Amino acid sequence: MTSTPAIVSSGHPPSSPLPVAVTLGALGVVYGDIGTSPLYALKEAAKAATHGGLLTESAVLGVVSLILWALILIISLKYAMLILRADNRGEGGIVALLALLSARNAAPGTWRAHLLVVGLIGAALLYGDGAITPAISVLSAIEGLKVDAPSLSPIVVPITCVILIGLFIMQKKGTGFIGRIFGPVMLGWFFVLAALGIHGIVKAPGVLVALSPWYAFDFLIHQNFHVSFAILGAAFLAVTGGEAMYADMGHFGRFPIRLAWFAICLPALVLNYFGQAGELITDPNSIDNPFFQLAPDWAHYPLVALAAVATVIASQAIISGVFSLTQQAIQLGFLPRMHIEHTTSDAIGQIYVPLVNWLLAAATLGAVIGFGTSDALAGAYGIAVSLLMAITTLLAALVAIQWGYSPILVAAVNGFFFAIDAIFFAANSIKLFEGGWFPLLLAGAVAFLMLTWRSGVKLVEKARSKLRQPEEDLIETAVNKCKARLPGTAVFLASAPKGVPLALTQFVKHNHVLHERILLVTVQIEERPRISDEDRAEVVEISTGITRIILHYGFMQYPTIYEGLKLACRQGKLPGIDLSDVTYYIGRETIIPREDVPGMWVWRESLFAFLQRNAERSAAFFGVPSGQVVEFGTEIEI
Repeated sequence: MTSTPAIVSSGHPPSSPLPVAVTLGALGVVYGDIGTSPLYALKEAAKAATHGGLLTESAVLGVVSLILWALILIISLKYAMLILRADNRGEGGIVALLALLSARNAAPGTWRAHLLVVGLIGAALLYGDGAITPAISVLSAIEGLKVDAPSLSPIVVPITCVILIGLFIMQKKGTGFIGRIFGPVMLGWFFVLAALGIHGIVKAPGVLVALSPWYAFDFLIHQNFHVSFAILGAAFLAVTGGEAMYADMGHFGRFPIRLAWFAICLPALVLNYFGQAGELITDPNSIDNPFFQLAPDWAHYPLVALAAVATVIASQAIISGVFSLTQQAIQLGFLPRMHIEHTTSDAIGQIYVPLVNWLLAAATLGAVIGFGTSDALAGAYGIAVSLLMAITTLLAALVAIQWGYSPILVAAVNGFFFAIDAIFFAANSIKLFEGGWFPLLLAGAVAFLMLTWRSGVKLVEKARSKLRQPEEDLIETAVNKCKARLPGTAVFLASAPKGVPLALTQFVKHNHVLHERILLVTVQIEERPRISDEDRAEVVEISTGITRIILHYGFMQYPTIYEGLKLACRQGKLPGIDLSDVTYYIGRETIIPREDVPGMWVWRESLFAFLQRNAERSAAFFGVPSGQVVEFGTEIEI
C-alpha cells in the first residue's frame, strides 16, 4: 500500500542527512513499551507452555520461535512496512484514520457512521492500554529484586506505587528533561538487552534453530487447543507497544521509526528473547524470571535499576500518548473540553491534561494494588491491544481502497494480517475472567462517554439551529432597527459558520443596539492534522460593519481565537481592529433533558448535561483574554 501524491509524508527529504537525533528520540518514545516487553513476555509464554508440567526444550524452542515470528509478521511487516503508509499528511493513529475516512460528519445509519463507532472504540482501547502498561512494566522491573532476595517480595508493590505516583505528580511540571534523556537511556537499554541475549545464546547455541517458523507451528499444533491459545495469548505480550509506531509517526517521521526498529530494536529484542530461551534450556528452574537470571549475580541490582528507569520511560511515553489522544478527541468533538496546560514547547508530550492524568493514575495504581504481580497483570494485558490492532488493520484497508488500490489486493494483504490479529484477539479473549475485563471495562466506559458526548453535541446543534436566526434577520436589524451603534468592536463566538449566534440574538433582544464593528467568529477543526497560517482565517463581509471569520485548525493544533484574530490582523484581513479594545460575547448554555423531545434516553441526556456543565469554559479553552469576556446564558432543551 503506497501513499498517493496527495498524501504528504512527515519524513525528512531525501537530501537531508541521516536523522540520527530523530531516530534516537524515537527509541525512547516509540519503542519504550515494546522494548521493556522482555521483562515479562517470554516468561509468561513459557509458563503457559508448561501447563502444570515440566518445561521441555521443545516448548522453549516453540515459544521463542512464536515470539520471533510475531515480531516479524505484526511489527516488521504489518506496522513498519504496511500501516505506516496510511498516513494523514504525515500523521498516524486511529484518529488520523477516522479523519481520512471522513467518518466524523457521516450521516447517521451509513457505513461511515458505523466506522466512527468502531474507531471510537479503538481510541478508547488506548486508554485501557494506558492504564495497564505502566502497571505491568514498572511492576515487572521491581520484581527483579526477588531474584536475589525473595524476602523483599512484600515491598515490591509499595515501591512500584511510589515510583508511579512520582511519575504522575511530575506530569504537571512537564517532561522536557525526561524527554531529552529518553533516547540515550533506551539506546543503553537495547544495548544491555542484546548483550544479555548473546550471553544466553552462548550457553545454548542450539536455540538458534528456532529461527525457523516450523518450530512455532509444530509446537502449537501438537498442543491441546486451550493450551495453544494460552501460549498465543502470552506470546502476544512481546508485540504490545507496536501500535506506538503508527500513533507517533507524526512526531518523528516514517523513515526514523523504521530505521530505529530494524537497526536497533528488532535485533536487540530477538537476541534477548533467544538468550532467555537459552537460559531456560540450560536451567528450566529460572522460569520464574529468566530475564534477570541472564545477568551475572553482581549485575542483578544495577539491572533492576536500569529496568526501572526504562519502564518509567515506557510509561511516560504512554501517558504522553494518552494526553495527545485526548487533545485530538476534544478537537474533533469526541470528548468534552478539558483544561489543557502546555508545559514546554520543545519536547514530545508538551501538554498536560490534569483530569486525564489523575484518572489514569487511579486506574494504574488500582491495577498494581488489585493484581499485585506482573503474572496476574499479564492476564489483563493484551486483550485491548489485540482488538485495537485488528481495528487499525480494518480501517487501514478501507483507506487503501479509498485511495484507489485494488480491493482484491487489499483484501488479500490486509485480510492476511487481520486474520492474524483475530487469532491473537481470540487467544487473549480466554484471559477475560483472569483480568482481561479490566482494560475492556475502562475502554467501554471511555467509548460510552465519547458516543454520549458526540450524540449530545448533535442534539444541541439541532436545537440551536431551530433557535438561530438567519443572517438576513441580522442585516435587517442592523439597518432598520438599530439606528444607534455602540463604539468599538464586539466579537461573538458562533458554533456554526452560518446564521446568527444565539449570544448576539440575546444581546440585541435585551439592549436593542449593536456595536459599530461586529465579528462573528467560528472555529472549525478540519480533517487534516495541521492548517497553515496562510489558510487560517477565512473572512467574509456579511454587511457594513458585520464580518464573519472562520478560523481553520487541524486536529493536531490547539485552537486559539486570540492568536487566530491577531494573525488575521497581521495579514491585513481585518484592518482597523485593535484586539486590546475588543469585547468577546460568548453564550453559556444550560442543557435541559426532556422526555418529550426526541433524542437519547433521558438518563444519557442527563449524563451529557453533567459533562457539558463541567467542561472547560469556551473562553478559557479557546484562549480568549479573560478580562474582555461577557457571557450570555441560554437554556437548550434536548
